[in-house]
Amino acid sequence: MLEDLLARWITHQRWFAGKGRPLDGLSIDSDTPLGDGLRHLILSVRQAGARDRYQLLLGVSPELPDRLKHALIGVSDEGHLFDAAHDSSLTSLLLEGMATGRDHGPIRFRTAPGVEIDTSQRSLVLGAEQSNTSLVFGDAYICKLFRRLIPGVNPELEVVTALAARGAAHIAQPYGWIETDVDGISTTLAFTQEYLTTSNDGWDLALASVRDLYGSLPEVSAAEAGGDFAAEAHRLGIATAEIHRELAAAFPTDVVSPSEVKRMVEGFRRRLARALEEVPALAEHAELVERAFHQVEELTGKVRVQRVHGDYHLGQVMRTPVDWIVLDFEGEPGQPIEERRALASPLRDVAGMLRSFDYAAGHLLADHPDGAALRPRAAEWAIRNRAAFLDGYADVCGDDAALLRALEYDKAVYEVVYEARNRPTWLPIPLAAFR
Repeated sequence: MLEDLLARWITHQRWFAGKGRPLDGLSIDSDTPLGDGLRHLILSVRQAGARDRYQLLLGVSPELPDRLKHALIGVSDEGHLFDAAHDSSLTSLLLEGMATGRDHGPIRFRTAPGVEIDTSQRSLVLGAEQSNTSLVFGDAYICKLFRRLIPGVNPELEVVTALAARGAAHIAQPYGWIETDVDGISTTLAFTQEYLTTSNDGWDLALASVRDLYGSLPEVSAAEAGGDFAAEAHRLGIATAEIHRELAAAFPTDVVSPSEVKRMVEGFRRRLARALEEVPALAEHAELVERAFHQVEELTGKVRVQRVHGDYHLGQVMRTPVDWIVLDFEGEPGQPIEERRALASPLRDVAGMLRSFDYAAGHLLADHPDGAALRPRAAEWAIRNRAAFLDGYADVCGDDAALLRALEYDKAVYEVVYEARNRPTWLPIPLAAFR
């Protein structure tokens, strides 16, 4: 039975969110033929009284070639069943659908305004993702399949198409998307954008700079080391501010009163209290964090809020030969869509990027034989690049130091708990934020 095969297979997929919990059941909500033997399935998975939905491109073949054996789901009376996202001969149908904008039953294919799609490109699955699956078509497009389906328009599609309509810089060109109705709500299945073939990941560029510093002579400063990153950090600050300005123009904005700010700080305090119970090492810094939270409570003016990125760090930005490009506007994938679409202070993104600079400086020291000796150099690199980023950001938008400090401490508190649970050797990185 197909449901039994899928139930055994899905728990081993990296994008499956329910790992470690038994399945109460799996059923097929929809099974739509897309042509040439390709089928689109929406699966309902029940665990501990809750239901999650996932999408699957299902292929069937009498025999499975070696190149697809890693995608095998199982063998049934129909033949060899496999995850067709890995079969470029079938995924071409996705590109063709978006190019023509036609529907296949409940599955709707759409083309972004003012673009043409080259359907001759062949796909290749990127292997690094956890929650989604991305197909790169030649050197032209990248199509992200949202494996876990949450009813509603994905924030990434919503934000990028709105910014593209304004001619905004610092985004990758949208080309098309796929959608269907889930619970009667139009829901994004996939989103295709320009593939940035000549770009470099911001995290990788920052790490290269850190390695250059660690490999240089001790008397060489971060400013003098060969891979100084400060100029790029400054440009990234400018790009971030410009993205925030475009988001404020494309979507509604608001202001929150001091009383609402106090409620936000109470949420920070609750997270801090839970973290203190779980990570005793944080206790010596609690008074410092509390002072930062109290400073925000004393703000008398209203705080501006708007649409933001929501999960901003060096891994979400790419450096092209021309400028910085910001990716992955979907926010934190595990959160409800309404929370990801909620207005927030743009300084939330700034705080996330500042934390990312600290991580870039410190994470190479976890297993480094000279880690203790290199920590002052890590701090020097982080301070220099954080300052450069903030200078670039302030050149366009300005900032509020008290709110930014509280947001960054709140983020660091979250990181302390995460590292204590998952990567204890990395725990010194977020703890250093409080020093």
